[in-house]
Amino acid sequence: MVKIKNIDKSEVLVLKEQVAYQKQQIVSKTLAQNEHVSITLFAFDKGEEISTHESGGDAFVTCLDGVGEITIDDKKYEIHEGESIVMPAKHPHAVLGKEQFKMLLVVVF
Repeated sequence: MVKIKNIDKSEVLVLKEQVAYQKQQIVSKTLAQNEHVSITLFAFDKGEEISTHESGGDAFVTCLDGVGEITIDDKKYEIHEGESIVMPAKHPHAVLGKEQFKMLLVVVF
């Protein structure tokens, strides 16, 4: 059973306000995780990145703030606030903060 954690319940929230930027860092806040799903908020300072890797599940990314660059199979995609992209399971991908960048990541296994 998945339970949402680390976030207020029964309250209207602005997701991008739930994780803060930190200079020269990537900050993450896990909201739920088990063998079926992982839900995490991220804040990337400009220039910070998660290097190329693969996931066992489809990874759904929604940009909450700023500008990010998502690389899937060596193809680069720029993502802005309100836009989403799916990084397919077992395909190499990476994430870069082109500017400061916040995202919601939902991985379904």
